[in-house]
Amino acid sequence: MEGQTVSLRKFRFKVSSHVSVVAVVFALTLLTTHAMQAQTFSVIYNLTGGTDGEYPDAGVTVGPSGALYGTAVFGGTGGAGTVFKLSQVNSSWVFSPLYEFTGGSDGARPAGGVVIGPNGALYGTTQYGGYIGGGCFTDGGCGVAYELRPPATFCRSVLCYWNETVLRTFTGTGDDGAYPGYENLAFDQAGDIYGTTIKGGAYGGGTVFELTPSGGGWTESTLHSFGGRSDGEFLYGGVVLDTAGNVYGTTGYGGTGECEDNCGTVYQLMPSNGGWVENVLVNFGGTDGSYPYGGLIIDQSGSLYGTTTSGGPPGCQGFGCGVVYKLAPSDGGFTYSALYSFSSYCFSLGGLAMDAAGNVFGVCNTGGAHGDGWIFELMNCSQACSLVDLHDFSGSDGLNPYGGPALDANGNLYGTTVYGGTGACDGGCGVVWKISGAGAPDKN
Repeated sequence: MEGQTVSLRKFRFKVSSHVSVVAVVFALTLLTTHAMQAQTFSVIYNLTGGTDGEYPDAGVTVGPSGALYGTAVFGGTGGAGTVFKLSQVNSSWVFSPLYEFTGGSDGARPAGGVVIGPNGALYGTTQYGGYIGGGCFTDGGCGVAYELRPPATFCRSVLCYWNETVLRTFTGTGDDGAYPGYENLAFDQAGDIYGTTIKGGAYGGGTVFELTPSGGGWTESTLHSFGGRSDGEFLYGGVVLDTAGNVYGTTGYGGTGECEDNCGTVYQLMPSNGGWVENVLVNFGGTDGSYPYGGLIIDQSGSLYGTTTSGGPPGCQGFGCGVVYKLAPSDGGFTYSALYSFSSYCFSLGGLAMDAAGNVFGVCNTGGAHGDGWIFELMNCSQACSLVDLHDFSGSDGLNPYGGPALDANGNLYGTTVYGGTGACDGGCGVVWKISGAGAPDKN
């Protein structure tokens, strides 16, 4: 893996023609199953590759008012990526660019999304930019963690850009990480921030880090360095926390599986005596899934849910097509179960979303009726999950979704595709999409 690019853009491909007929029949069957539910797919914004950005790798975050916040990994005035907001006004959506990265000390290529902090500010990471040298493998910098706040005074301009503060500049030296990935940062109840890096750390296989407010700034600590043992390496997704303060995440590679480059892991970090103890919850071995690039979600019972890009029962040219899995708390540990093993191409790179009824939503980077990716729902998972194909991408409506979807309180589902749409970029600049009424409304 030394010298390997950390971009997932190389994974854009179309399913070969010999499986296309099977995919169409499969999709039609699923659509018949789901015909009873009134759902409407729409593209709410086409990125253009200008100041609005291009190629949104991450999904969107739904704000308290229903506004959507997202990132584009390229584009903007300097071409180094953007952060944007979409607000619904009557039946239309209004796009507002919030920040354009310059590629210097402020960061470059925000592959991860943004989260809304306790203070209402936006927080995220960039994969490049910041510190150049040290443990970085390119001259593009090791990445930064940043905060965005709206202007201190009321803005009367059409374009009201927000102000960035760099919270941490990663160096890749010592036990410090490098290249934050396709993650969303996570907050604990005390306001501390947790995240991951793909590389760096004491063994070069990535880190889990914590940022703690201190003296008007932020202090970073590395909770765990990966790559030195069989606990996995290369953390593409972020982390989630439970009510006890334990931290959970995935590694895309490593572990003890028999796959090439191993098969990846799910890990737990537990606070203990001022430090952290790691437990490997799953070593993927192939038939139970392989290479979990996406992060996890956690429900109210403490169960964890995630996806693998491949693995599961043989299929898809002899390899598994990917798995949606669950880890349920049991006797002080966790019990693994495969909620669903795909029988056609999926290659899910992002995380999942869950509605108030326990239905699970995700995206497939490839496959579907046109081979360009699709959106799925798993229903009735308290028994045997039923798979529903919600939408198959074909080009003008988007291509190849990377980031996981998000639900609002009304059960509307939102997401992005990294390519496609009507923008003039190579392959299309990407879109932001919506499916009305996809999930059960949150009644809390």
